[in-house]
Amino acid sequence: MQFPRLMIAGVHSSSGKTTVSLGLMTALKRRHIKVQPFKVGPDYIDPGLHSHASGRSSHNLDSWMMPPEVIQTVFARNAANAEISIIEGVMGLFDGYRGERIAGSSAEVALLLKIPVVLVVDVKAMSQSCVPLVKGFMEYQPGVEIKGVVLNHASQFHQQWVAPNLEEELGVKVLGCVPREESISIPERHLGLLPADEHGELASQLNKMADLLEAHLDLEAVLALSREASPLPFCYDAPQVQKRVTIGIARDAAFSFYYQDSLDYLSELGAELKYFSPLNDSSLPEVDGIYIGGGFPEMFLPQLSRNSGMKEAINQAYRTGMPILAECGGLMYLSRSIKDWEGKSWPGVGLVPGEVIMTRRLQELGYVQATALKDTVIAGSGEELRGHEFHYSTLEGINPQDCAFECEGGMRPGLRRGGYAQGSLLASYLHLQLRANPTAAQRFIARCLEYRNR
Repeated sequence: MQFPRLMIAGVHSSSGKTTVSLGLMTALKRRHIKVQPFKVGPDYIDPGLHSHASGRSSHNLDSWMMPPEVIQTVFARNAANAEISIIEGVMGLFDGYRGERIAGSSAEVALLLKIPVVLVVDVKAMSQSCVPLVKGFMEYQPGVEIKGVVLNHASQFHQQWVAPNLEEELGVKVLGCVPREESISIPERHLGLLPADEHGELASQLNKMADLLEAHLDLEAVLALSREASPLPFCYDAPQVQKRVTIGIARDAAFSFYYQDSLDYLSELGAELKYFSPLNDSSLPEVDGIYIGGGFPEMFLPQLSRNSGMKEAINQAYRTGMPILAECGGLMYLSRSIKDWEGKSWPGVGLVPGEVIMTRRLQELGYVQATALKDTVIAGSGEELRGHEFHYSTLEGINPQDCAFECEGGMRPGLRRGGYAQGSLLASYLHLQLRANPTAAQRFIARCLEYRNR
């Protein structure tokens, strides 16, 4: 099938690819062009921003967590009804899983899906050196096709001298020279950019980005490059499924970190998804299982701790044997207590018999391979899962025999124990892409079905 598509990749992190991606999505949407966004890697915040910019749910493409056939499925499933797909890269173009060359990188995804690449170069402290830099990127990995360049933080000098040299010496199209715009910014917090739903000025910022790109980027050339992408020898046929179970998904400002495709996959396996808010709701909907994803519960501790109705509802669900899956922020919320940065403890739900302690230092970041130490609602003992961790907190007071996983990867060498599993509850810092871990999703659905029948 023919899927018009482009990857917006950077020379390094903070090169401007997010601004270019969001501005481009917004500008094309304003032209009534159907834009399907994607994000390389295990990011949650950028896809939320993409969705606001494009009006369509953004999906992650992660070549370390997801086998090639899953990446192809996720791409084809969502790109089929779009006029163009914009894939935002992660870090620098060739940065990925450490020690494995381009594994897990934007370049690996570009190779797998034959995506033409637009390279964003921050040139604020660079002139002619930009030419050999881009030349190296173009030649480093055969098969990765850098079809266009965007010079970010560019001056009149870059437009008059550097851009023509890039085109003449390398034969690559310079799509635009984008100047610095001080009024454009997205606030940050400890896990990265501020989530879209908490950014009151986001619509204004997106329009400013679009205005900037419309003034300094050749949008017609961008569209033309996307249409030059090679046809792909696969498509996706949505299965027709009968809903067998109902799963409650915690979703609000405190819990917003979900891979959209994980939710889509649960639906494909026969789950009806009902959303609830641990911040605002006092009871659970009628469900057969609960999934509490990650997010920023540490930013809403007074409100979460005061909502005794929701905490009791979750405790009651656990007492009846309802399957509960909690990831990262969900683990924090279900703990006995959470100690904030000032040392004050706030009561959690109390299902995890430990205390979460917020720290000023990053405690874990990176891809993790986890081996189940016991049977849980998503894995049998000895089964392996691939996921990602990113957190500033620690969990203290868990007995080793109650840990859910033996983990390898992340920031530290060697093996470590993590998570908590007891009865129908599994809570850990591990974020999972469920289509990439299909037996985990299928087991969770099966446990929810057992609970429903019982």
